[in-house]
Amino acid sequence: MFDLSSEQIEKIKQLKLLILDVDGVLTDGRLFFDQQGNEYKCFHARDGHGLKLLKQTGVEIAVISGRSSATVALRMKNLGIEHVYQGHENKRMAFQEILQNLQLSPNQVAHVGDDLLDLPIMTQVGFAIAVQDANFAVKQYADWCTQTLGGQGAVREVCDLIMQVQGSFDKVLQGYL
Repeated sequence: MFDLSSEQIEKIKQLKLLILDVDGVLTDGRLFFDQQGNEYKCFHARDGHGLKLLKQTGVEIAVISGRSSATVALRMKNLGIEHVYQGHENKRMAFQEILQNLQLSPNQVAHVGDDLLDLPIMTQVGFAIAVQDANFAVKQYADWCTQTLGGQGAVREVCDLIMQVQGSFDKVLQGYL
């Protein structure tokens, strides 16, 4: 299903943590506000299900966002994602904290991003991923790009990729057959 080089496969096999940006990755990047200043975001159900499945295989999930949003906190809580860092325009500090807390090295981490704020982490991780509609400069630093747009199932595509390469997808699939 995925056309990967042997180098990409070896990087993916080592992954123990997937870090996600929010706006433009878990959402399509658009921001909606009502007249009272309440913010609304749209998350794709398949992304959420993919994250739950990936987590069941033993891969940890974390979110680092430059913005803060109660909507994001609620969605991550619903998905059982414990490592949520919001309001971190300088994402490096949150990244280092996550590595320390989970006792991981950068080569055991994948990061999915879409814009320049993601580059400080993408350039340090073992496997950097850009969504299909990411900024052109971000794509230049990515080890792999999704075929799907951010907020439209790109995260599910990443989860399926990791599970297939790590050999856990068939076991997950059997739970539905």
